[in-house]
Amino acid sequence: MSARDHFFNLYGHGFARVAVATPLVRVGDPAHNLEGTLELMRQAARAKAVLAVFPELGLSAYSCEDLFHQQALIGAAEEALERLLARTRALPLAALVGLPVQVDGLLYNCAALLCRGRLVGVVPKTYLPNYREFYELRQFTPGDTCRRAEIALAGQKAPFGAELLFRLAELPQLVLHAEICEDLWVPAPPSSFAALAGATVIGNLSASNIVVGKHQYRLELAANQSARCIAAYLYSAAGAGESTTDLAWDGHAMILENGTLLAESRRFAAGPQLAIADLDLGRLAADRMRQNSFGESARRHAAEVARFRTVEFSLPLPQGRLALARRVERYPYVPADPATRDARCEEVYRIQVQGLATRMRATGTKKLVIGVSGGLDSTQALLVCARAVDELKLPRRNILAFTMPGFATSTRTKSQAWQLMRAIGASAEEIDIRPSCMQMLKDLRHPFARGRKVYDVTFENVQAGERTSHLFRLANLHGAIVVGTGDLSELALGWCTYGVGDHMSHYAVNASVPKTLVQYLIGWVARSGQFDREVSRALERVLETEISPELVPGESEDKPAQLTEQVIGPFGLQDFSLYYTLRFGYAPSKIAFLAWSAWSGKDGYRLAEIRKWLRIFLDRFFRTSQFKRSALPNGPKVGSGGSLSPRGDWRAPSDGNAAVWLADLARVPSRE
Repeated sequence: MSARDHFFNLYGHGFARVAVATPLVRVGDPAHNLEGTLELMRQAARAKAVLAVFPELGLSAYSCEDLFHQQALIGAAEEALERLLARTRALPLAALVGLPVQVDGLLYNCAALLCRGRLVGVVPKTYLPNYREFYELRQFTPGDTCRRAEIALAGQKAPFGAELLFRLAELPQLVLHAEICEDLWVPAPPSSFAALAGATVIGNLSASNIVVGKHQYRLELAANQSARCIAAYLYSAAGAGESTTDLAWDGHAMILENGTLLAESRRFAAGPQLAIADLDLGRLAADRMRQNSFGESARRHAAEVARFRTVEFSLPLPQGRLALARRVERYPYVPADPATRDARCEEVYRIQVQGLATRMRATGTKKLVIGVSGGLDSTQALLVCARAVDELKLPRRNILAFTMPGFATSTRTKSQAWQLMRAIGASAEEIDIRPSCMQMLKDLRHPFARGRKVYDVTFENVQAGERTSHLFRLANLHGAIVVGTGDLSELALGWCTYGVGDHMSHYAVNASVPKTLVQYLIGWVARSGQFDREVSRALERVLETEISPELVPGESEDKPAQLTEQVIGPFGLQDFSLYYTLRFGYAPSKIAFLAWSAWSGKDGYRLAEIRKWLRIFLDRFFRTSQFKRSALPNGPKVGSGGSLSPRGDWRAPSDGNAAVWLADLARVPSRE
């Protein structure tokens, strides 16, 4: 595969396409069930999947009861497996199929892994239910009874045992373990120890009849196990064709990744089904590496882990361009579902308020000082201040809000600041910082003080620093604390004035809230009815305003010379890069692939644009901005996407460089 095709192929970035299958079976007819299994295997291979998981005892059907004591059925199931192996020699797919297997006079309920005509291994069921409607001990023997490490089956010799792991040579992060139905329902499932031994994908071949409410419990059980094991969980339950003498079957199949449902079959389907999803194996590896208690658990269960054996198998991966079938959200910090998004906004808002209120209680502070620009960040911080004083049963006039126009402040943002401060009920004042800034520029002998239009970084930072200096001295005067307004996105990109500037405060309520989420938070507050209509109108005006630091004069008073996103990049893209850098530590080439998958198309970005802005992100994040993050004020962490506090999620050297990340970015094609 060329380097170019490698980039546009999901398998080149640690993804694996997998399937869960629910065939239409006929009870006690392995020859018929073989054909149904083969057809679904072919469909999975055509979809470019590398693994498919079928239901428990799918070659014979699960509900055969005492027919499992019949040698004709046992022999027919083995013959069906042998024919399936022969007919899939050229099929680029591995599959877990279920069948009864007789070993040394005992019968086992087994999962067989087959790949391109090879019987890779056979895993027996460990826990056999013998309660309510299930009486498997009547027909089968627990898997740990057998002491054989290898058996002869379907004309081949293959590893045998419950402690088998299967590693795909071409995709080493795909390490498969099979467990069968009831194995999941016990207090300590075999997959728990398999995950500690290295399994990243768990395949569960299940029967699992359906009664009212069971499907939801089943989903929660599989999701919980997937999350606890930091693994993918592929579950396929028996469906149409199983005997309904006393039970019914819904054919529930699902694919989960670290607790998140990726794909699910339609229950009670009359025909065969295939559900497909793309697993992010790199995400699982990253989460396990970070969660050191996972490794500690492996150490504490060393005896159980040591019993596992790894069998390697080979399967050429699909070549050429292969786009993700998995949905990649453009805004990973912001849920796409409106109801979930509103719940997220409320939770973030409550965390911010609780953090500030707790700091006020601890310090005995009754007043807050905040600078209000009329932009997004200060608006959200002011809303938090309002709710914090409400919670402490203090009057809102205890919020000392100041708008501080400078050389480039527009009439629009100044009027928005006044509208918002008044509507909130804060003690509102205006301080024109231009005279004090001009005095400093004169002291510095800056060209602007002599009438020249020189708008350099000194010119900008004099204004930012003067505002913060005023706020801190106002806090001293009134016995208050300064509430910071800067957000996570700006901290990541170093888009803040260090020290006596917007970098510093007594408590930074927005410090772990990205810009894309700030926008939705303000919109949610505007719709929520927490404040009166006048506040909502002010918030709507803020949301309609282009993002600008307003430090450099433009052509006119209401036309800013600086648009932030033209300098440091669209916040949608930069927050996307930040999320996958901070949360998973992905390489830039994978971030670019994910961004291309999410943003290409209508209202999106071309790959060249993604590459351009990702380069700026990498340089600013890894090379130029860490010293600012190393001296960060306190502020509450709001989400699992991480924060940049040196006391928490992110500890990095201030003297680092971006060479390794930029070198990896060079692997990304410049055009699509």
